[in-house]
Amino acid sequence: MTIFSGFNTTASALTAQRLRMDVVSSNMANADTTRANFVNGEWQPYRRKMVVLQPNQQHFSSHLQKAMGKSNQAGEGVKVSRIVEDQSPFKLVYDPFHPDANAEGYVQLPNVDPLKETVDLMSATRSYEANVTTLNATKNMLMKALEIGR
Repeated sequence: MTIFSGFNTTASALTAQRLRMDVVSSNMANADTTRANFVNGEWQPYRRKMVVLQPNQQHFSSHLQKAMGKSNQAGEGVKVSRIVEDQSPFKLVYDPFHPDANAEGYVQLPNVDPLKETVDLMSATRSYEANVTTLNATKNMLMKALEIGR
């Protein structure tokens, strides 16, 4: 464990949470987009996207040391493993005058729920703020350690 491992761990979390906020913003911006993807000759509405996080660099040896109770190693942060599309069904709204209405007058709208997106945005924002606080605390501890050496 190096003196900067706390910074590296926090930086990875900050990067991941920032991407989560960007994806939520994209979802909200496309909440009414009925023509996002052209599939099989038809336009499909926008599909909600979600960020999947995973631990950064988990090796077998670290799992073995933890299982044996001999690990004193700190975490190595997180990384974004992928961005997936939500496969829940699209919303159907009756609007026969909409240009994308089908023969029955229904329009397929994106599967984006503004309430879910707001909750995800609040969660990502709070996590980001907590990591900024952690980064500042780590910085202050290192500064105090340097002052001891004077």
